[in-house]
Amino acid sequence: MNTLYLRLKALGLQHRFGAAVLFVLLFVTLALATRIALTIQASEVLTWNVGLVAAYAWGTVFDLAAAGWWSLPLVLGLSLVPANGFKYRVLRLLVHGVIYFILCALLFTGLAEWLFWDEFGARFNFIAVDYLVYTQEVIGNIRESYPMPIILGSIGLCAAALHFALLRTALITTWLDHAVAPARRRWRFAALWTAVVVALGLGLSEELLPSWKNNYSRELAKNGPWSFVAAFRSNHLDYDQFYATIPNEQAFSRMHQILARDGSTVSPDAAKDGQDLLRQVHAPRPTEPEQRLNVIQITVESLSADFVGRYGSTSGWTPNLDELSTRSLIFENFYATGTRTDRGMEALSLSVPPTPGRSLVKRPDNGGLFTLGSVFRTRGYDTSFIYGGYGYFDNMNTFFGGNGYRVVDRTTFTPSEVTFANAWGACDEDLFNRALREADQANAAGKPFFQFLMTTSNHRPFTYPDGRIDLPSKTSKRPGGVKYTDYAIGKFIREAATHPWFNQTVFVIVADHCASSAGRTELPVQNYHIPLIIHAPGGQIAPGVVKTLASQVDYAPTLLALLNWSYPSRFFGWDVTAPNQPAGRALLGNYQKLGLFDGEHLAILAPVRQRRAFNYGAAKNTLSSIPADHPLVDDAIANYQTASWLFQNHRQTAYPLPVAP
Repeated sequence: MNTLYLRLKALGLQHRFGAAVLFVLLFVTLALATRIALTIQASEVLTWNVGLVAAYAWGTVFDLAAAGWWSLPLVLGLSLVPANGFKYRVLRLLVHGVIYFILCALLFTGLAEWLFWDEFGARFNFIAVDYLVYTQEVIGNIRESYPMPIILGSIGLCAAALHFALLRTALITTWLDHAVAPARRRWRFAALWTAVVVALGLGLSEELLPSWKNNYSRELAKNGPWSFVAAFRSNHLDYDQFYATIPNEQAFSRMHQILARDGSTVSPDAAKDGQDLLRQVHAPRPTEPEQRLNVIQITVESLSADFVGRYGSTSGWTPNLDELSTRSLIFENFYATGTRTDRGMEALSLSVPPTPGRSLVKRPDNGGLFTLGSVFRTRGYDTSFIYGGYGYFDNMNTFFGGNGYRVVDRTTFTPSEVTFANAWGACDEDLFNRALREADQANAAGKPFFQFLMTTSNHRPFTYPDGRIDLPSKTSKRPGGVKYTDYAIGKFIREAATHPWFNQTVFVIVADHCASSAGRTELPVQNYHIPLIIHAPGGQIAPGVVKTLASQVDYAPTLLALLNWSYPSRFFGWDVTAPNQPAGRALLGNYQKLGLFDGEHLAILAPVRQRRAFNYGAAKNTLSSIPADHPLVDDAIANYQTASWLFQNHRQTAYPLPVAP
């Protein structure tokens, strides 16, 4: 025992708070093991240079800081135990229970990081925070996607093995025998420990991390639990406080110039006010009447452009979309604004840039906004949001309901309407069947309709009804999810063709975001490329190809231009089919990084007022730095600064506005 005590003393573990030191050592060791595992997993996309060594050095700092924060409850508990408390058997047993729990927690966290990295290519972020909030869907998804009894059992066995290894050394027993400490010494040490941890924690931020050319290095430099807490704290970022700005009058003036490129005219009130983007959009074919066609917008979960044959895929996953594309208007150079469903909904319905922090869909006080639906309602349309899952997820029901849409979600489905479901909701066939019934009702009432449909089947756990496609449910993963969704869309179009309103309806197929957002660069442009297909079976919109660069903010004004509508607008997008359309651009972001892409250059705005510009190499999807005074940077600032100001000041409101005849 004397030899063991000397070993404890050499490690600094011989005193009462040696347990906290041991916790830090275990935490940092398992964090390092996790980082090594993630490095191996990302080996093909990493840049193997000195930057990776720097990432590991930064990672050690974050590991120590995170370990310190998580050790504070343990330090408090050690302070509360009386001087000779560990002489008692019950407390000694409790110590072993706490050690086992800590080992389980650390192993579980490491595995969770591995699985999260496998799907998102990043450490814990906003997505992980949202997953914690929506426990019913997420836990259901996890249970359906992974063999949880085996996983949890394995974690328990591994933790038991590690605990047994510690017991074999007798270090814990020896520590318990020498963990005698009077109250004054206990509280003095606890105060010192806490002060050091707080000082290190408050002085450290992920914003201090260098901007490596390969963004995977930056992610490896982070610590998962630390990143989770950081994401939770920064769910809203004040633009003026954290981002580069220009004078507000200059920002609005620049946006007026940018938006006027589509031929729209600034409202006299907006011109006088100076801080409003209200303008009048004119019908592209003024001698022709506007077309009051029905619109069914199918927003497909996680449909990357490179899954679709029409966009170059050779996988054969989308035979129905590929066939439909031959009879539709195809947008070849179309991009998502974000990496989550709520960002897609935000851009497709509001036509606004992805302002920093949480999307507007999940922010408070997000009702009464200027939306695509609000324009349709000025023409007497029935506007609805139809979703096969529970719409409280991602705050969908509150957002759409607060902006004038009828909400039709899983709670309104009868048992007979749900033939197959998983944790995320009813399968896509059930969603489309309900959409057909809603369309029939609106048509019978003599009202045109606009439906915003949101699918769920192309999402982990990738389960769907048997016998629909040639890939088995669940085990086929992404290929099966994409192929089943494609099957369901094809079936829906064929069934819609038997209804009287079919030839007076425009069908839109658009993705909410790509299946993967991870990449070598801060904003991997290629991982925002999504399909947009507009099909008018009655021939009102001619098939063809639009090559102009665009993003989801351009969808609403482009759709209304295809319908030949004039209307007052607060959209940030424009009609990309106009013959005099200027060079396109795409707004895209990832909660903190805000981007503007013009096809050749990418401007990125980041917290701590960082502004950067890059040349974009399309062949290899690479970025090379250029001076930050590139004009595109000021265009990016104007877009994001004005959007943030308008929402903060409740100026991005819907009608009543002057309604064009």
